[in-house]
This record gives sequence, structure tokens and C-alpha cells, in this order.
Amino acid sequence: MSTHTEKPEAPARPDYAQYVVCAVMVAVGAFLIVDALRIADGFAKVDPVGPRLFPLVIGIGLLVMAVVLAVAIPRGSRGEADAGEDIDPDMPSDWRTVGMLVGLFILLIVLVVPLGWAIAGALFFAGCATVLGSKHYVRNIVIGVVLALGSFYAFYSGLGIPLPAGILDGIL
Repeated sequence: MSTHTEKPEAPARPDYAQYVVCAVMVAVGAFLIVDALRIADGFAKVDPVGPRLFPLVIGIGLLVMAVVLAVAIPRGSRGEADAGEDIDPDMPSDWRTVGMLVGLFILLIVLVVPLGWAIAGALFFAGCATVLGSKHYVRNIVIGVVLALGSFYAFYSGLGIPLPAGILDGIL
């Protein structure tokens, strides 16, 4: 006969920081819905459903998921870490890499009009690959050019939305 008695486990305390995620989801969802309702008809010439559909669907989806998360938080629902993740949660954040990626994004914003999407996008994609650790510089540039040109023509020909051509205007 055992004299050891086990204590029942106390219920896990809700992670109240997740309410910040809910607030961000509500803000972004509301922004998408309001902004989508302000889009003029006929912006994209070849889009049969109109330019409002996808922002509205995503905005409404964000609002619904925010409500679902807000209901799950006080019930103690927590996400589980993926077993396949190769991230060490005890390691500090790599703010240098984040800063460099933000810098590349700002550089893209500054250069996209004068250079055009094809050049600025290629530099951005190649730069991001390099910052994230790829040492194959020529391959980074080639893949960046392919992605930039592919997205340029996908927007222009597929969606009817012209991206800035910049110094390549008349060539592309």
C-alpha cells in the first residue's frame, strides 16, 4: 500500500499575450475589408471576379480566426511546437539578419520606380537569399532575375496590372 498521494495538476494559465495576436488580426482584417470596399471597379482589366474578392475573403477570414483564437485562449488552448522544427527556442533572435532584410525591403521601395520591378526585384530576391545564408552568388542573381521577370509578366499579362518598368521601359 502506497502512502504517496498525487496532486492533481493545476490547469494551465491562459497565455494572455495571444490577445495581442487577436488584436493584430482584427486590425489587419478590418483594414483589408475597409480598403477592399474602396477599390474602384475595373482596376484590373482581365479579372472576372473583381479586385475586391480576395482582400474581402482574407479580411473576413482574419476576423473569424481572431474570434476563434479569443474564445480558445481563456480555455487554456495552446499551440504545440512542431516536432520537425529545427529552431532552438533558447537561442537569441538574430536581429542583424532581420535588420538587413528590412534594409533590403526599404531599398526595394526606393529603387522600384527608377530602376523598375525587374531590376529592383532581382536585386531584392538575390539579396534576401544572400542575407539568409546562400553563398551561391551567381545562382542567387539568376534566380532573382527569373523570379522578378516571372512576377513582372504574371502581373502584367496574367492580371493586367502593370508594374514599373523603370529604365527597361520599352524593352520589357
